[in-house]
Amino acid sequence: MRFNFPTRMTQTKPNAATYFTNAQHKAGESQENAMNEYDTIRYETDAGLLRLTLNRPDHLNAFTVTMADELEDAYRRASSDDAVKVIVVTGAGKAFCAGMDLSVEGNVFGLDETLSPTMADLQERPVRDEIEHGVRDTGGRVALAMFDCRKPIVGAINGAAVGVGATMTLPMDFRLASEKARMGFVFGRLGITPEACSTWFLPQIVGMQQALEWFYRADIFDAQTALEKGLVRSIHAPEELMNAACTFARTLITDRSPVSIALIRQMTLRNAGQPHPRMAHDVDSLAMFYTSIGDGKEGVEAFREKRAPRFTGKASAMPPFYPWQES
Repeated sequence: MRFNFPTRMTQTKPNAATYFTNAQHKAGESQENAMNEYDTIRYETDAGLLRLTLNRPDHLNAFTVTMADELEDAYRRASSDDAVKVIVVTGAGKAFCAGMDLSVEGNVFGLDETLSPTMADLQERPVRDEIEHGVRDTGGRVALAMFDCRKPIVGAINGAAVGVGATMTLPMDFRLASEKARMGFVFGRLGITPEACSTWFLPQIVGMQQALEWFYRADIFDAQTALEKGLVRSIHAPEELMNAACTFARTLITDRSPVSIALIRQMTLRNAGQPHPRMAHDVDSLAMFYTSIGDGKEGVEAFREKRAPRFTGKASAMPPFYPWQES
């Protein structure tokens, strides 16, 4: 469930004349080699698909501060890793994530109880280390890394997804569930509050009334209920879930421009919350301009020649206006 958010990755911003000729951009290389092994997750790529697996099966993949650190690193690494086109997230064993590991010593959420933080502390930039690591919600840190990610994220919810196990699925683009999946926003039972930015994500997915009911009641519900309320896209037999999720994930990125996909994801997530459509229009205009003089040229040519496009754009080398927002 809880705290610290990494600082937003900086992005080199070449001018329009040089953007599409910079073929030597290597933004993803340092991250690709930064952490090849994790303790609580697995990071496995295959032909453009990253399979990200929560890997504490003996503990029902219960969430820890270490898992939060590793998930945040993995999502930010994947965002600039040109070997990754799409991400599928699942859990090892019979659970997706059974929530926060409540067996750890001290503050189970990893928070520093000697502090008395204020809103001003959280809004200060740069964030002081004691606030970053002793106050900020770990689940929110993971959620924001997912939100910032330039690659589509598909959840394969293979079993119990409770507490942070449920909220960490909300920034995903799609959620597919096993028939055995069980979900619950159970924070009220523990006398705490929802985290991982879930009070922002969940009402947008299922509506305010349903979100409040799930938060207030703190019940566990089954996959069919999640499907009926619009939280998951589809339900699958346990043995078919991963194949269905990976097959679906590949349909999102086959013969697609990585730059186009990255912009579509970020524009959709961010523009829907703008107070006026003119703000979306400004972003649309720049996105159209730069994609039209980049992979858009190949897309038009492929359409005219009735062949599959051969896009060369990279999500590690975004147009010079990106990012257009502050995280």
